Amino acid sequence: MSGDPAPVSALSAALRCRCPRCGEGRIFRGILTVVARCPSCDLDLAAEDAGDGPAALVILILGAVVIVAAILVETKLAPPVWVHIVLWPLVALGGTILLQRILKAGLIGMQYRHRLLGDERPR
Repeated sequence: MSGDPAPVSALSAALRCRCPRCGEGRIFRGILTVVARCPSCDLDLAAEDAGDGPAALVILILGAVVIVAAILVETKLAPPVWVHIVLWPLVALGGTILLQRILKAGLIGMQYRHRLLGDERPR
């Protein structure tokens, strides 16, 4: 590569689940498996370690949102019980996958910004 790419917005890269260096390459293979290297700029992502941080935040954020939404739906609309049984697991599952990807991509981006991915070039 001839030169470093222009700086990428950490928020934009996280929301799009793209490489924190170039903003182009996908960082996930499948749902949550991180690729070893960015396909666009060859950033080594093998050292990433998001740990349990994204999962804990998803539990806290989504748990509160789903519970409040379920209470509001019950008090305002009073649907049959089967509606709750069908609706909330689907909302929780979809929200979990979406939030987990975004938060994990954001944490990888923060690791990159703070030089924790093993790439020692200046950012």
